[in-house]
Amino acid sequence: MNKNNFYPSIDIHSHFNHGVIGEDTNPLNCADIEFLTSDAMRFNIKATAYSSYASVLGKGGDIVAENEYLYSLALENDEIFQWVVVHPDIKDTYDQAERMLKSKKVLGIKLHPALHGYSITEKGDSVFSFANDPGTAVLIHPTNVLGAAKMADNYPNMSLIIAHLGSREHIDAIKNAKHGNVYTDTSGYLSSLNRIIEIAVNELGSEHILFGTDTYAHAFQYSRIAFADIPEEDKRNILYLNAKRMFKLEI
Repeated sequence: MNKNNFYPSIDIHSHFNHGVIGEDTNPLNCADIEFLTSDAMRFNIKATAYSSYASVLGKGGDIVAENEYLYSLALENDEIFQWVVVHPDIKDTYDQAERMLKSKKVLGIKLHPALHGYSITEKGDSVFSFANDPGTAVLIHPTNVLGAAKMADNYPNMSLIIAHLGSREHIDAIKNAKHGNVYTDTSGYLSSLNRIIEIAVNELGSEHILFGTDTYAHAFQYSRIAFADIPEEDKRNILYLNAKRMFKLEI
């Protein structure tokens, strides 16, 4: 099928590996950036925002080095965008974020409390306050959905994207956000749950739901939205228009 038969899309949540120790390089879980970029083109995915596996698996200098590596890729490739990974206890990652967020190729800050070993309710204030003044988006792995969303009530200028829509808590977090600054994405296997997309759109509308893959196969992730039992307008919002508006992307 020609890519022109697919809705245009923006993948706001993906990861890639490039042979760093500790990453899964099994060909059955192929996620090098060359493959992902090529495969995204088949589905008319016009841009993808990444963080590397090594940056969310790593510590200290690994995170800093991976942020720099991805930043260079983003600047060199029109279809590649970046989430700069910040660790609340590593000052160098804040310094990187302050510099990199000046570029339109960096969409915001990525947090992964689960793999980096901290509690968002204990450490989140430092990152959220850092993100609040410039109105930065923060993409967070959903270790504590409601706790993170409640913290976002104190920072009205930032946008919090709670990844991996797949629970009642995701829906309630968006519904109850004091400032309407909480979002979710459809990345990961949980979007396969019966009617999770449909129920979320029915209760929330589609404006706070963004398309993502998390490298769980473009074919599966795209199809889950394109063939969801929701109106065409909502499909276009989720796949493309919400991200285009939110990040002011000219694609």
